[in-house]
Amino acid sequence: MTDASARASTARPPGAAPDPDAERLAALGYTSEFKRDMSLWANFSLGFTYLSPVVGVYTLFATSLQTAGPPMVWSFLIAGVGQLLVALVFSEVVAQFPVAGGVYPWARRLWGRTWGWLTGWVYLLALMSTIAAVSYGAGPYVAALLGVEPSTATTVWCALGLLALATVINLGGTRVLSAAAVFGFAAELLGALAVGAWLLLTHRYHGLGVVFDSFGAGGDGSYTDAFLAAGLIAVFLFFGFEACGDVAEEVPDPGRQIPKSMRRTIYVGGAAAIGVSLALVMSIRDIGAVVSGSDKDPVAQVLHEAFGATGARVVIGVVLISFLSCVLSLQAAASRLTYSFARDRMIAGSRLLATVSDRLRVPPYALLLAATLPGVIIVGASALSEGALTKIISFSSIGIYLAFQMVVLAALRARLRGWRPSGDFRLGRWGLAVNVGALVYGVAAIVNICWGRTPDAAWYDNYLVLLSAVVVFAAGGLYLLLARPHLHGDAPSGDAAAAVTAGATADRTADPATDPTGDPATDPATDTTRPGAAE
Repeated sequence: MTDASARASTARPPGAAPDPDAERLAALGYTSEFKRDMSLWANFSLGFTYLSPVVGVYTLFATSLQTAGPPMVWSFLIAGVGQLLVALVFSEVVAQFPVAGGVYPWARRLWGRTWGWLTGWVYLLALMSTIAAVSYGAGPYVAALLGVEPSTATTVWCALGLLALATVINLGGTRVLSAAAVFGFAAELLGALAVGAWLLLTHRYHGLGVVFDSFGAGGDGSYTDAFLAAGLIAVFLFFGFEACGDVAEEVPDPGRQIPKSMRRTIYVGGAAAIGVSLALVMSIRDIGAVVSGSDKDPVAQVLHEAFGATGARVVIGVVLISFLSCVLSLQAAASRLTYSFARDRMIAGSRLLATVSDRLRVPPYALLLAATLPGVIIVGASALSEGALTKIISFSSIGIYLAFQMVVLAALRARLRGWRPSGDFRLGRWGLAVNVGALVYGVAAIVNICWGRTPDAAWYDNYLVLLSAVVVFAAGGLYLLLARPHLHGDAPSGDAAAAVTAGATADRTADPATDPTGDPATDPATDTTRPGAAE
């Protein structure tokens, strides 16, 4: 047992009952400042509302239907299976390393400090831009609910109001976040089921066979290209399950519960997305008009026809609850990642960002950062031009997938170097095949996201997503070279193969001779000032 782990394991008051979760965390080198107030259902709800099938479908449905016609629904099955493989890999990792922050500590323990830092950097920027994108995307729905013109200024103010409300709720603590996540899940799922059922019962114009009819989508070009482009609706939808692991130190028995939550997020979220999409497709009177581009907002048209003006507003209200819940979950994930970064002294302002409120047991400054930075993105981009926001947040569409695959690659590397998952969830002999499959899917999805599909546009607009990824990686690499933040922390790294099951010890500390990063390391026992370190 390391000295840090020994200090952590002795932090229990004399006479107190043993806490297996605390002891497990102590063996990994940490003591938690959070309360384990998040139930299995609340943890699942957090992942579901982050994935948010209503937000994903309602945002991109019209574009996808126009691009590939009704067969675009099949993309949900393809992306769902691919991301299930990723979720299974993550489940093995979080079961062994149930540490707050998700992909950053996972990549750090699987590969090393440098890889972990870069993974966290990519994921953090992707989360911040995604928060901005979802908040801004809610603006037109807020304007429609209030009956005002959805101008740029109105959309910005509505987005900032949504951000502020989400921040206040998140600052209420884990119990408040859990209750909000469960309420958001219930409202979104029940709303989706109610809307879908009503459309199918009273407003259906097509049968299930419509999903095999492209209605001429793709024109004279390759339909495969059209289908891949339309499939981005599913690619962008199927993430959020990783948020279940971001709050690992707030969930009792995380090694067993979080893998369950991740899989349920994929199953239930995917089923809801497919159900909503099918109901909408089968309820559109003239799909050909959507494919031709003459009907640019089929969702609004269907809702008004089926529910009337008042009913449509009720549906919009449910959609807004979904947007709010999604921002809540994104903020929670971003704040826990920031806290985890700061606890390991890997980010500027670590002492402040690693602070946890004694009363609320949440990291307030990390949460404020997860509100301020997206707000700055929204205001700054909208002030430049109407298209600037799209350019700035374009990284959100690729950054999360890149961070995912950095963890999947690290897991595959560790597995080939002898890592055998030792947590409460294990894939056994299927582990290598699932890991390879997850990597293949992830790389294919990244290529699809980056693929330039507007040849008439300037080259930099055509490959904007790829360029944004290059800029983020280059900035992170330059920061690594100049500031060397990955050397500031003393948390264990690259020790996946040496870590053992719950209750045992993780007896490997970073050492210049054995650390896969090749970076010099300090002994955790010599530094007790690190925020969150075992005392």
